[in-house]
Amino acid sequence: MHVVDHTKGQPSESETRNVLTESARIARGKITDLARLSADNHDAAIFPGGFGAAKNLSTFAVDGKDCKVNEDVERVLKEFHKAGKPIGLCCIAPVLAAKVLRGVEVTVGHEQEEGGKWPYAGTAEAIKALGAKHCVKGVTEAHVDQKNKVVTTPAFMCEAELHHIHDGIGAMVKKVLELCGK
Repeated sequence: MHVVDHTKGQPSESETRNVLTESARIARGKITDLARLSADNHDAAIFPGGFGAAKNLSTFAVDGKDCKVNEDVERVLKEFHKAGKPIGLCCIAPVLAAKVLRGVEVTVGHEQEEGGKWPYAGTAEAIKALGAKHCVKGVTEAHVDQKNKVVTTPAFMCEAELHHIHDGIGAMVKKVLELCGK
């Protein structure tokens, strides 16, 4: 959508970036275009979230509950779901599942801001408006929708110390692996 200069907290007017190139830079490893991802070749899919999920993988940042989801993201979610393979999503990414998988249970944390601890608490209402069930969870917890094999955790939806966010993401990954039988 746009490049943010995080030293200023504002969009950079003169800079552009490629999502695939940035993903390779951050991952420091071999990556593949999402268009090539298939449930046939993988045990699970995990979407890490962050503003990129709300701005590049969907239009949620601009359109809220009326968002559109990137066609490859939608395909991957539906394909893994149909195959009965686990899907993990953290931070804002659970809105992707809420939009694509009818009736799914997800969490983005709490439903009230609680004095700024949960600054994106309003996202829970958008999730409900999409026809999904929002389950209140703490930042160190993961919610498991056993029926749909979807595992979610709030991550950076909460203003918390990094080690607490790490614990929640770890819980999500652990539950995804358990659903894979690993």
